[in-house]
Amino acid sequence: MFSDFDCLQMRHALALAERGLYTTSPNPRVGCVLVKDGKIIGEGFTQPAGQAHAEICALKDALLHGHTPIGSTAYITLEPCSHFGYTPPCANMLIEAGIVRVIAAMEDPNPQISGRGLDMLCDAGIEVHCGLLLKEAQELNIGFVSRMTQGVPWVRLKIAATLDGCIALPNGQSQWITSNASRIDGHAWRARACAVCTGIGTVRVDNPRMNVRAVSTSRQPLRVLVDSRLNVPLDSKILSGVPPLIICERDDRECRQRAHMLRDAGAEVIALPNLSGKVDLKATLRMLAARGVNELHVEAGYRLNSSLLREGCVNELLLYINPSFIGNAISMFNFDSPSVLDQRVRLSYHSVKLIGEDLRVLARIISAAEFNNAPQIGDVRS
Repeated sequence: MFSDFDCLQMRHALALAERGLYTTSPNPRVGCVLVKDGKIIGEGFTQPAGQAHAEICALKDALLHGHTPIGSTAYITLEPCSHFGYTPPCANMLIEAGIVRVIAAMEDPNPQISGRGLDMLCDAGIEVHCGLLLKEAQELNIGFVSRMTQGVPWVRLKIAATLDGCIALPNGQSQWITSNASRIDGHAWRARACAVCTGIGTVRVDNPRMNVRAVSTSRQPLRVLVDSRLNVPLDSKILSGVPPLIICERDDRECRQRAHMLRDAGAEVIALPNLSGKVDLKATLRMLAARGVNELHVEAGYRLNSSLLREGCVNELLLYINPSFIGNAISMFNFDSPSVLDQRVRLSYHSVKLIGEDLRVLARIISAAEFNNAPQIGDVRS
């Protein structure tokens, strides 16, 4: 169905979409290429929320360069929207522009759209195909897909550790286990996230700012602090700059007094209790998704790391492994071991790359169902 030329143009559209990696939130990252008579006549990618979508940018680009889009093919990394939001439906704009063929990488997981945009194009007599470079398109918007289909953000847990799995000395000292190159790379991952989360333990020990500094970005992610009893010192760096969101567990008199002081300092405070006496982490994720958070980047200590992993809130681990040993110190996680090996947390390597002197490992959690259905050695699957 798809030619080498089609693949080439869709890869170009994906590269355009990636230019919105830090800016499109909470909207998906989308790229569009218009081709006529074998030549690109217009291209664009989604602008920050409330501004033009990729298709509109591509149409304007074509007109700006003296090209008419009538009779052209549109290569789009995501199904064109079919509803009115801050901008008009892109499907309508493509129809009115005289596009005769549309190739989309994937359907929009947004239930408000979910095939309706493609149906509109088909009903208008446009030739429509979907699924070209599907996996690449899904990967680019992995958080948006998670929010739309699961009702929670894609949670990425970033950890800097030694080769023997330690994240700090017994006294809590952790700066700096990994290289400067890894820290810069970590800031790039912060920048692409909609929100960056940490715990009160990290704030009290390291006093981090939790913002993006090492890479250029026009948008700072929301900073989220999990602090069950609102023990964050009022002079903490996380309270400076753009106000953070603090999630606590209690709503008693003492916490209400602390919450009042924190709100006076500019912070937003929300109580999300559960029966364990800790912050309800799953409710936290649902609340963040309702606020448009697609990707949640977590940089915390072993307590919050362990709680998130134990409660099934983590999708992938972003590990920076330094070639050194510490020994008997603070490890990445601290939770009870399973009684049998088959119950251990399983992961799959998604990517492995050398960053400076450190090894960056992106590993994804495998559910029990996924593991049981995975092809085993000797299996033949068509």
